Amino acid sequence: MSGRAHASAEPDLAWCHEAVQGVSRTFALTVDVLDEPMDSHICLGYLLCRVADTVEDAGHIPPAEQSAVLRTYRDAVDPDTAATIDDFRAEVDEWLPAPDERNADWEVVAESPTIMATFEQLEPEVRTAIVPPVLEMVDGMAMFVERHADEGGLRITDEAELEQYCYYAAGTVGNLITNLLTRDDLDDGRARRLRETAEEFGLLLQLVNVSKDVYDDYTEENNVYLPAEWLEAEGVSQEEIIAPENRESSARVVDRTANHARSFLDDAQQYLEAMPLTHGNTMEAWSVPYLLAVGTLRELRSRPEDALTEAGVKISRQEVFAVMSAAGDAGRDSLAELRETIARTPYHRAVGSAD
Repeated sequence: MSGRAHASAEPDLAWCHEAVQGVSRTFALTVDVLDEPMDSHICLGYLLCRVADTVEDAGHIPPAEQSAVLRTYRDAVDPDTAATIDDFRAEVDEWLPAPDERNADWEVVAESPTIMATFEQLEPEVRTAIVPPVLEMVDGMAMFVERHADEGGLRITDEAELEQYCYYAAGTVGNLITNLLTRDDLDDGRARRLRETAEEFGLLLQLVNVSKDVYDDYTEENNVYLPAEWLEAEGVSQEEIIAPENRESSARVVDRTANHARSFLDDAQQYLEAMPLTHGNTMEAWSVPYLLAVGTLRELRSRPEDALTEAGVKISRQEVFAVMSAAGDAGRDSLAELRETIARTPYHRAVGSAD
């Protein structure tokens, strides 16, 4: 990361692509296997979302100030308001770590004027596709911060609130992708299928993150996304979610959350099978995170208790490479078979056995 002063607001697409590599392994994989212009569209749309996500997760910002900063950012992204990205950058400045202490996420926040300047170079129809889902995401994040302001972090209450949060965090991203993919004339049935399953694609990925990242979410961000209602049914409070004596009980809630994620697998697959490969879009870009989610759900089923410890739940690097290789050669017709194989066993082992 450059550590440049925020006064520079020149477009810099190369820097934006570099920034994605630093803040999200999953989206970096996606952007890397998209072609132009879709790779730049998704890169910039994702960075706009990431700025808000970093502010929302910032435990050192008091909730009232956090919400105010998010709403200023929302207005800065909205072309119909008078607010500018410089207004946001000035308001968030006091909460930024010092330049030599910033991680990649905070460098993205610091460079938000550069991101916005680059975004504004895109064609009007592309900006029109991206802005509404970003605004909806930021509105939702501000609302959740305000709703849980007295709790010091997010504390999801029940299944309905969990789905609502996951919609704002990731369902909106599904809508953003869909807006970009439906700019051309598609037959009505295909366009409707995309719009009806876009949110489910995002919900699947976010619920997998909720299930596998319980320890990090609680210890690093003071957020508990496993619903209080589900934990209470197991005799566990949200404040004691990772306590060793509650591991078995909390693991059952992790398993329940992962099962809820599985309920979106079919719709997410339908979404992938319907998406057009236009404007530089590729099947590989979206089938890789989908299939990695399938693999993560497999690991969660076998050891949900690991989500409650520093070890976490991960799939191996060997499997990631094997899935990426398979997805690069696969078409939409082979997605169901890949999903079935990965749900059963680590893919690199399945391939090795077949050989």
